[in-house]
Amino acid sequence: MFTVKRMNIPKRTIELVALLAISTTLFLFLHTRDLSSKLKEMEVKMQPEDLVSANQIISGDSAPSQGVRSMMKILQSTGEMTSLRPQQLNNTRKAQQEIIFFNRVPKVGSQTFMELLRRLSERNQFGFYQDRVQRVETIRLAPDDQVRLAALVSSYDAPAAYIKHVCFTNFSEFGLPEPIYVNIVRDPVERVISWYYYVRAPWYYVERKMAFPDIPLPDPKWLKKDFETCVLSGDRECKYLEGETREGIGDHRRQSMFFCGHEQECTPFNTEGALQRAKMAVEQHYAVVGVLEDLNKTLTVLEHYIPKFFQGAPNVYWDEISKYNTINRNTFKPHVNEEVKDIVRKNFTREIEFYQFCKQRLHKQFYALKLPEKP
Repeated sequence: MFTVKRMNIPKRTIELVALLAISTTLFLFLHTRDLSSKLKEMEVKMQPEDLVSANQIISGDSAPSQGVRSMMKILQSTGEMTSLRPQQLNNTRKAQQEIIFFNRVPKVGSQTFMELLRRLSERNQFGFYQDRVQRVETIRLAPDDQVRLAALVSSYDAPAAYIKHVCFTNFSEFGLPEPIYVNIVRDPVERVISWYYYVRAPWYYVERKMAFPDIPLPDPKWLKKDFETCVLSGDRECKYLEGETREGIGDHRRQSMFFCGHEQECTPFNTEGALQRAKMAVEQHYAVVGVLEDLNKTLTVLEHYIPKFFQGAPNVYWDEISKYNTINRNTFKPHVNEEVKDIVRKNFTREIEFYQFCKQRLHKQFYALKLPEKP
């Protein structure tokens, strides 16, 4: 009889082998990722929604959401379309210091937007600062931490821009000058799907492991779980229950929390109170809240409403960033059926309402500019 001796492989070696396997998978998909990026660029550039007329929007030629069409019909019928003025819709004038505070929402193209700001800082001569990568990222801060954050941002020499994943922080509550608040939003269901696959992407764990070597690798079963199965099986991770609170590193299921603030009332999921607080913060404090799906309008509004920082933003984006950068574009994300998305949408009613609110506001800001149409 032969005896087989089991070799004891150090745990560290196993982790390195697993990390190597993930890296190899990432390498194999690089070409697919590049192709996807080019196709996406062509798709967006072929839809220059930033210079369509109000009549085109109302007729549905540009296929905007029903909420935006309804708003434009009301504005046109009351004559408000012609009375819109940029200065009435621009909170930049309320800022007490020339510092951009970009409390970026995850998975709304914020990495690309951050790169845009970095390049514009060189072109338009302003300081560029961002929060360091953290092992555990807390977005809802205690009052003392909010004071420290506001003091840090206010300490930079103006003009400057500061970027961090964090909830809306009201500087004036701490006796500090108000900055220029900006942010980006995205269709809430598409965003939550993007987040689901982002935290499962091989390159995500390569980056995390390189930054924090002692972080354990996730369970392979969890990595392989697809979003459709997660929703249809009633998995705890994909249940979006009204009033539910998830603390810890932050509630990344929704983007309204990044506008609502740090208060306890902002933590329950999909509630009326949190929705109204988020809307109020946008209306009273934010100069521009861009929309990922309306990228051309977003860049145009930023350039005209905050010119000191965003002069030349459309050209820099289309000529430099979109052509050569594929920041955080996850080609590992599979197609999700509309039926599954509809199931999720039923529990995202107030998140969708907040998204539509931000989108309507952006459209009003754009049409107030009364830019000439392209020939």
